[in-house]
Amino acid sequence: MFSCNSVYVAARSLSCRATMALEVVQALVSDNGLGIITLDRPKALNAMNLEMDSLYKSYLEGWGKSEKVKAILVQSSSPRAFSAGMDIKSVAAAIKDDKKTTLVSKVFDAEYTLICQIARLKKPYISLMDGITMGFGIGLSCHGTFRIVTERTVLAMPENGIGLFPDIGFAHIAARSPGNGAVGAYLALTGARINNPADALFSGIGTHFVPSENLTLLKEALLHTDFSSDAYGAVHSVLSQFTSSVDSEASLKRLLPSIVSCFGGGKSVMESIAALKKEQMSSDPKVSEWATGALTGLAKGAPFSLCITQQHFHAVAAAACNMDNELQEIKQIEGVMKMEYRLALRTAIRDDFIEGVRAVVIDKDQNPKWKPANLEDVDANGVIECFESLAESEELKI
Repeated sequence: MFSCNSVYVAARSLSCRATMALEVVQALVSDNGLGIITLDRPKALNAMNLEMDSLYKSYLEGWGKSEKVKAILVQSSSPRAFSAGMDIKSVAAAIKDDKKTTLVSKVFDAEYTLICQIARLKKPYISLMDGITMGFGIGLSCHGTFRIVTERTVLAMPENGIGLFPDIGFAHIAARSPGNGAVGAYLALTGARINNPADALFSGIGTHFVPSENLTLLKEALLHTDFSSDAYGAVHSVLSQFTSSVDSEASLKRLLPSIVSCFGGGKSVMESIAALKKEQMSSDPKVSEWATGALTGLAKGAPFSLCITQQHFHAVAAAACNMDNELQEIKQIEGVMKMEYRLALRTAIRDDFIEGVRAVVIDKDQNPKWKPANLEDVDANGVIECFESLAESEELKI
């Protein structure tokens, strides 16, 4: 293997932070054409900042056009986390200083265009989702072809709990989840964690389960694979050698009727809460326990964010069976990411985001003061306004 020469050339002209990005977003290309991106910021659980996003994107842009690169593997240097998501502390701090900061648009532009780039790759994209994989970490993984989970994988979309909304195109993924999108809506609204391979596969977030003890062997096999004739087939063949069957039925599968009852059919947040309270009375202790946990998850979310999430995820799920709807797929300028860009720019500058980051990440008192504090007080018109188009020059350009 050898390191990309462009890394060292670019380093001469980048800022100090960008130069640091070169150290934590590492790129190699092996002799057989496997491009490898390694995230190496373990103390921050590989949280992605603007410079890291931009560097990651530059690798994919070059590799997508290169005839030498046949397949792409993304991984972490640490078994603790693939990526915990966006570096929210720096963004929240910038907004606190100046709500008109350009960092907001730059960060979401970089993230969302990178996600679209991953979704459009014409080469196998293999993500090793070993350890904590949340928020933007899911975005870096789940729009690719091969999504590997291990027994250490922990998946979640906790954004409602910090006053944002589950973005990174998760609505697009959720719309194709079991129960006509009900499982994805449940995960998004409650921020529930998936910490077992069976549920990761059932939800559609993961495609293959590989025990962590086999990851080194898997990577070695990929480094010695001939991708020249059929790269996708070659990856499938290698994965078949290391993939294992899960040893238990997915809990989400057992709970699917209750999940659909509470989160399917475009139910409002208030309707979901009412349905969950009924499920709490179930004679099945597992159903009752699940309902209580889901209610606890909803209670942690900012009311305004929950309403944004419900409307967005319902719209995308409904669009999944309508080929003419602009939310049907990630495509040029249109689609899910364009809508999420509008939502992100507007929700990020609300007081809830700064307060959520303070309560969850900085002070860690887990007691945010949301505005409004109750679902009943959420301004429906304010929610609708978040979905409205931006000025043409401000829309996401993909």
